[in-house]
This record gives sequence, structure tokens and C-alpha cells, in this order.
Amino acid sequence: MKYELTFLLNEEKELAVIKTLLKSMDVKLLEESTWGKKNLIYPINKITSAQFYHWKIEAKRDQISELRKKLNYNESLIRFLLLVSE
Repeated sequence: MKYELTFLLNEEKELAVIKTLLKSMDVKLLEESTWGKKNLIYPINKITSAQFYHWKIEAKRDQISELRKKLNYNESLIRFLLLVSE
């Protein structure tokens, strides 16, 4: 199935950690979009700006629950949103 993953990183160099995670789980990256660095409306853990990314990925349904767990425990991510794509 196809999914959309939108996430915020504190620094751009942490992007490699997310790519490595996807490769280790055999999740296919279909499309990458960088929205750039933006100021946050309110601070999250004392962070006031973040790099925004939006990716389209393809993964099996059983991989997604494991991916969510690993993203939740990833300290380089500020926030993420994972949705099913139509």
C-alpha cells in the first residue's frame, strides 16, 4: 500500500537516520519533497524552528505498525504524521 509520511527534524543532517530506518525495513521511497525550514507556531521541547519533509512511501500493511513504533522512539524526529495515500 502507499502512504504519505510528513515529519519535522531539528537539523537536516538527521535525515540520513530516517532514510536508513526505511531501508532497513524494506520500505520503498517513491517521492521526496522538502518544504524547507519553517518557524513553529509554538515551541516543541524548546525548539522554535524545524525542517519539514513530505515523502510518499510504499510498504506492506504489517510493516507500518513496526514503522510507527520506530518513528515514535526516534529522538531526531520532532513530530511525524503517517497517512494512507489514495
